[in-house]
Amino acid sequence: MSDRDGGRDRDPDRDALLVEIDGLPATAEKLTFLALSGYGHFTAMQVRDLRVRGMDLHLARLDTASRELYGTGLDGHLVRERVRHALGDRVRDASVRVYVFRLVPGGQLSVLVSVRGPAAPPSGPQRLRTVPYQRPVAHLKHLGGFAQGYFLERVAAEGYDEALLVGPDGAISEGAITNIAFIAGDTVVWPDAPALAGISMQVLQRQLTRHGVPWEQRPVRVADVGSYDGAFVSNSHGVAAVSGIDYLALPVDAALVGTVTRLFEDAPWDAV
Repeated sequence: MSDRDGGRDRDPDRDALLVEIDGLPATAEKLTFLALSGYGHFTAMQVRDLRVRGMDLHLARLDTASRELYGTGLDGHLVRERVRHALGDRVRDASVRVYVFRLVPGGQLSVLVSVRGPAAPPSGPQRLRTVPYQRPVAHLKHLGGFAQGYFLERVAAEGYDEALLVGPDGAISEGAITNIAFIAGDTVVWPDAPALAGISMQVLQRQLTRHGVPWEQRPVRVADVGSYDGAFVSNSHGVAAVSGIDYLALPVDAALVGTVTRLFEDAPWDAV
């Protein structure tokens, strides 16, 4: 289950079908600048039939991060135009990322759009391994992220699907490439710790609210995991139950996990 790197996407764009910068084919010079600078932010989305879940949330994320990093907003209409142009007339289903960076100090923001094949949904329950790490400036989906890649490789070598980031006090924050939530009776609980508010997480929160399913955020520590009735992870690829964290097995048949999965699948898709 892979969606995020640096600001949390695991796979780089080496498999991209197409990369455009400001509506034009990407040049080696500009790509090299972006690769070497490491300063910028992005969002990742799954496009199906030219539609995206939570498009307004993606646009808000890009605008807010641009204001924080560069002191200027990013027009959502421009972003949509760039994405549509990159998709062209033939591509209707794809994995799309939108990167924002600045080539010249004080200059205009540049928008890079990468397009590659659509990603498959999670294949089954996920096993998580805790690691001692929290992302810097965690509320931003920023570039960089060596530590996440490092820990993902290490936990994968041990047979786990995802790394679960844990602070010095044992507080759980997020997965390396996912958000995590826990089930407490009839309530969904997201950890209250520094983390990226993933788009799928926000889509789920909307859906839960619309359908009267209670949810909240509160501190969750590794020592607390056994007291919960289950857990799930989410990113742009979908929702998956968590079958275990470290050596602790978790039930994957909690009714609320099924409800959450269904609500995510039923979430509206917005035109690009």
